[in-house]
Amino acid sequence: MRAMVYRGPYKIRVEDKQMPSIEHSNDAIIRVTKAAVCGSDLHLYHGMMPDTRVGMTFGHEFVGVVHEVGASVRSLKPGDRVMVPANIYCGSCFYCARGLYSNCHNVNANATAAGALYGYSHTVGGYDGGQAEYVRVPFADVGPSVIPEWLDDEDALMMTDALATGYFGAQLGEITEGDTVVVFGAGPVGLFAAKSAWFMGAGRVIVIDHLNYRLEKARTFAHAETYNFVEIDDIVVHLKRATDYFGADVAIDAVGAEADGNVIQHVTAAKLKLQGGSPVALNWAIDSVRKGGVISVMGAYGPIYSAIKFGDAMNKGLTLRMNQAPMKRQWPRLLEHIKAGYLKPNEIVTHRFPLEDIAEAYHVFSAKLDGCIKPVIIVGDQ
Repeated sequence: MRAMVYRGPYKIRVEDKQMPSIEHSNDAIIRVTKAAVCGSDLHLYHGMMPDTRVGMTFGHEFVGVVHEVGASVRSLKPGDRVMVPANIYCGSCFYCARGLYSNCHNVNANATAAGALYGYSHTVGGYDGGQAEYVRVPFADVGPSVIPEWLDDEDALMMTDALATGYFGAQLGEITEGDTVVVFGAGPVGLFAAKSAWFMGAGRVIVIDHLNYRLEKARTFAHAETYNFVEIDDIVVHLKRATDYFGADVAIDAVGAEADGNVIQHVTAAKLKLQGGSPVALNWAIDSVRKGGVISVMGAYGPIYSAIKFGDAMNKGLTLRMNQAPMKRQWPRLLEHIKAGYLKPNEIVTHRFPLEDIAEAYHVFSAKLDGCIKPVIIVGDQ
């Protein structure tokens, strides 16, 4: 089969790779029809995530058609059109029993530190991902779901991670009616978090970024008030002025490890790899919320330490909430919003590339070229 293959930082290509096979009776083999490149895939592409091995296939956002199932799979059959959550999980361990699918204890040799994801380094399990013609899906009765007939493939694709993560970010913010919510980052997760904040009762939603085309999308898609931090002397002071020097009630970090805005933080994290990530957006969130406010962290960071302002967080009595999103837990409510017409997830998709051109997709997305917000990879016949 043809698959995206990692060959080192900034080096990916499409190669012939051995077809995945059923390794356990609970497995399924999915023929991928569409995949997406996630902002967190760029952390792998840039060489920022530990134990990203040459030869790995990335991709934790994909939909497809069931090609083959193991002997014990009961909920799927060949030919079913399915969406597959980014998390791999068993459905029965201590964490899964509590809906914490992203923290499953049975799917990763590093389980005391992290759960498992498709195509996201051996730190989170070492499973190949869906930027390929076929992918092996463990615990096939637990993760994948048949896509409702009324739901478009690209809308389903957004539910496998970006939409579910953005919605979860707003949930963790514990938003109450009338709250002011600041979202740092106008990428796909930030856009969905801003949109979701309104569903949860926010009275004001502000989005911060440095790319004007993404801020324009935040205004039209998420109906948010926007600020470009490079056009403002001090974004924290600006946000305090904009909230009567009180601060926002909730801040959502939808940027993560490669945040711009502070040269020292960016160089020590992205270039020298001395931190698990550049916590610029997280530190701005800590400084710009009111005392007693809530910070929701959806941006991805590596496992080593980062220079986060915990003293400020402690002195302000903040609540910091974070986790990898348990994607499937969000799906029932998101399907209601989509079916009711409150949300059209594929409105954030800006680019579509065939699998053979996936290196160009990564380059365009990484360099923020051509107004790119979300690239989708067209893999096989629809």
